[in-house]
Amino acid sequence: MSSYDFPDDLVHAQRAWYTAYRQLAQEENPSQTTVLRRTLQRLSVRIAAHPYWATIPGRASAARMALKQQTWAPDAEEARR
Repeated sequence: MSSYDFPDDLVHAQRAWYTAYRQLAQEENPSQTTVLRRTLQRLSVRIAAHPYWATIPGRASAARMALKQQTWAPDAEEARR
């Protein structure tokens, strides 16, 4: 598997996406679910439109999966240190 040097803001956005996703899965308050869904939409756009993807033409799909794998664990940031 190739190693990618993801920008910090992209890693933070993906990690925030997973955090919001987990919160939404557990949320029971309808007004809060709306907020979390909007957060997921905003973060999805930020991640998908990030300029980093243009720097790796032809490998963006693999890099997106690597980013997801790197940030999936709730304690992924501590594991990287």
